[in-house]
Amino acid sequence: MRDGSRAFLNALLGAPSVSGFEQPVQAVVREYAGAFAERIETDLHGNVTAVLHGDLTPRVQFAGHCDQIGFMVQHIEDSGLLRFSGVGGHDNQIVLGQSVVVYTKDGPIPGVVARKPTHLLSADDRKKIPELYQMWIDTGYGAEDVKAKVRIGDPISWRLDIIELGGGLLAAPAMDDKVGVYVCMEALRLLAEDAGNVRCGVYSVSTVQEEIGLRGAITSAYNVNPTVAVAADVTWATDHPDMNAAQTGEIKCGSGAVITRGPNINPVVFDLMVAAAEAEGIPYQIQAAPRGTGTDANAIQLSRGGVATGLISIPNRYMHSPVEVVSLEDLDCCARLLAAFTKRVTPEVDFTP
Repeated sequence: MRDGSRAFLNALLGAPSVSGFEQPVQAVVREYAGAFAERIETDLHGNVTAVLHGDLTPRVQFAGHCDQIGFMVQHIEDSGLLRFSGVGGHDNQIVLGQSVVVYTKDGPIPGVVARKPTHLLSADDRKKIPELYQMWIDTGYGAEDVKAKVRIGDPISWRLDIIELGGGLLAAPAMDDKVGVYVCMEALRLLAEDAGNVRCGVYSVSTVQEEIGLRGAITSAYNVNPTVAVAADVTWATDHPDMNAAQTGEIKCGSGAVITRGPNINPVVFDLMVAAAEAEGIPYQIQAAPRGTGTDANAIQLSRGGVATGLISIPNRYMHSPVEVVSLEDLDCCARLLAAFTKRVTPEVDFTP
């Protein structure tokens, strides 16, 4: 991974973007893509679109969602402790004991998630996974200071640490789906460097609010009105214990881009993507999806009169946790594949199944 691209990835992972509060990470996207896109647009929903060859058809949309799961301040106790609710899907047994950050009007405040010590719980309570409303966040501040700093509805994220692992792997919160945003913008950068060989309009979108209902995909696809769209998201890596290949297929970190096949995927898009991977020598894996996927591709396929959609995925261990793990090599495989596919989209290609 080139230095500028790695700096972009680090900036994405370090910017908070709880669903509905994506402004900090979208500022990172605008700054990076502004160096090579013909224009940058931000719509009223908060989606950021970087455009190349905006005067050409067919139009191809990339979609990677920038929002992350998180929490929101629900109530402030008289003691100054914060009660909170979830934004997006959480495994509650992971939440307890984690470090978090509360984003206030005056800046970020660190805190920890807690409940009363295990020694004081009943035997039955020790066996139960607590609900979010049964936990609290302790910022260390007293009631007066907390009530002066924190407002109901302030967003909360995991502490946004990045951990270098062995084997070219990286761990951080919100790999889902800031790595998809990385892939979309890197693909656009690669296409901009070879713009003379691109015969379609390209709209690379950092979408918002995917974790609460694919919402940014709906609004951005309506605005772009693409002929073809490819979502870039994460998928479950199966290369760790207790995964069942019969249920999920076999997907490994470091083994390349994952190309999805199924009803959510246009067959011409799938074939063209596989052909591009093989022609360019890009490692790839295939994953079956027998119904609409839980990604932006699902919403975009159903936009207006229908869109020829594809889905490219990055293998991700431990999804929806503070330690999601991906391979840096897989990220660049996905970006290269998305660019190679897009060069093969021309006015002559018929995407009718």
